[in-house]
Amino acid sequence: MSDSSEPRCPFLDPTAGAIHAEAAGLRVQGPAVLVELPGQVRAWSVTRHAVIQALTTDPRVSRDFRRHWPGVGEVPDGWVLGSVAFQDSLVNRYGDEHRRARGRIAPSFLPRRVKPMRPQVQATADRLVAALGALAPGERADLRGALARPLTMTLICDLFGVPEERRERLGHLIDRALDSSLAEDAALAVQNELYERLGELATYKRAHPGADLTTDLLLSDRPGEQPLAEHELVGTLFTMIAAGFETAVNLIASAALLVLTHPEQLAGLRAGRIDWTDVIEETLRVEGPVMYVPLRYALEDIDLGEGVVIAKGDPIMVGFAAAGRDPQEHPDRPDEFDPTRADKGHLAFGHGPHFCVGAPLARLEAEVALSTLFERLPELALAEPGRRPARLPSLIVNGPERVEVVPRPRTGGDRTRE
Repeated sequence: MSDSSEPRCPFLDPTAGAIHAEAAGLRVQGPAVLVELPGQVRAWSVTRHAVIQALTTDPRVSRDFRRHWPGVGEVPDGWVLGSVAFQDSLVNRYGDEHRRARGRIAPSFLPRRVKPMRPQVQATADRLVAALGALAPGERADLRGALARPLTMTLICDLFGVPEERRERLGHLIDRALDSSLAEDAALAVQNELYERLGELATYKRAHPGADLTTDLLLSDRPGEQPLAEHELVGTLFTMIAAGFETAVNLIASAALLVLTHPEQLAGLRAGRIDWTDVIEETLRVEGPVMYVPLRYALEDIDLGEGVVIAKGDPIMVGFAAAGRDPQEHPDRPDEFDPTRADKGHLAFGHGPHFCVGAPLARLEAEVALSTLFERLPELALAEPGRRPARLPSLIVNGPERVEVVPRPRTGGDRTRE
């Protein structure tokens, strides 16, 4: 927490309206910059690629807030970043505890497990794109809401056995829980309802077990492994469902927007000079779907050089989406979308022990959704070319709020009949 006697430090804009410009300004100030988060919480912002790589593999850095954040008791109830920072989930364990916990989850997301999901992803994409194609000429649609969101929500809810009637509300609550512009009372209400809904899911799956990941978490068959406590289960469900949902939604929405605003790259796709893997990896570099994942904590003083020392117990905000635009890593036009560039290296799915286990699934969903969309709707165009869509009001996830398109432009005959 900060008080009026302490020197002022940069305040991260909770609406994230200019998140890349903000990160670029912090990057030039040093390897880490002390910033103020909503709720007057202070943390170190890290936006340099090399420093992020170093800290996310450093055993002196933990994600376990209960064990390693001395200031946690000073944070207000309803802290807007608490939905992620305060998840007592398997993912936020440290050291051997984390390795054991990851071993419980990761096998379900290995590439060999994900590859057989392609027909299911394709069938869902076919249905959603067909609905877009059935719109009247000139009618507008939001690609985020009409394709990216329902596709990814369907897949992640199928994996976790979420009943159909519970999905829409759960997706809404996850969106709201990641909105860092909420007031504390609104954030607390969202967090409480979200945990309640996830607890209800756990209760339902105990009574109706199935071939899904929620059942797997409830009924572990590993020798000597204890069942998860309720708060651990709820925290793990939120972390896994939210990460699987939001990462892919933002990847698909951002990639579609970037392709539609770069007609020369779209022409390259249609001519076969560029493939969708290039587009996806370059999107992950220039518009990573996750910005900051709050929080990490220093287990001892960490000297980063340039006069910057992160003190023991200090929280750290790692800016994954900023890493791909670091000119030290990508000196050639780091802010420009170019799928033909040779080096598309990024940290969009994290780095080190906490690397996102769902990365193969997100890539699969994006490749199927985007290829189906642009192949089936060759006349797809932005509804308002040149207008920059609003960004999600979140320090955690990164992407456009909407991607307004016209799947089938009006023809001359259509205009005459109006």
